[in-house]
Amino acid sequence: MRMKLEMEKLVIRPLRKEDLEEVIRIDREYTGRRREEYYKRLMKEILEPEYALITSLAAEYEGKLVGFIAGVIFSGEFGIPENIAYLTTIGVDKKFLKHGIGRELFNQFATNARAAGAQKIHTLVEWTNRDLLRFFNRAGFKPSSTVLNLEFELG
Repeated sequence: MRMKLEMEKLVIRPLRKEDLEEVIRIDREYTGRRREEYYKRLMKEILEPEYALITSLAAEYEGKLVGFIAGVIFSGEFGIPENIAYLTTIGVDKKFLKHGIGRELFNQFATNARAAGAQKIHTLVEWTNRDLLRFFNRAGFKPSSTVLNLEFELG
């Protein structure tokens, strides 16, 4: 039986340095990998005062970190003339999936990105990650008509 959350107890707040271990735990729970170095670097970058409110948010339920979202705002990078937000990572504790926490995090991220002047939000998703593709589809994402992700094998 699925637990029932009282959404008024959910707090969306800026991500803090002391959230790092819980962020790593949630990500490892979902991906099966420990990406500690990635998250240490990401936290250092996103906690810069000029980016913090826009790009790094945490979801807390009854004092426990249960989700996070992070990204950046680009202004002219990649030859794209408009300001765009780029969502780099999102995660929700498995025990709290399917309760709207990811949606709440995304909605606040979108509000902050819009306030910062972004006209669009971009992200990358592996084609095989059906859960994440479904989440982004429900949020209103669609394949980009202006950006093509290319890759080059270094092996």
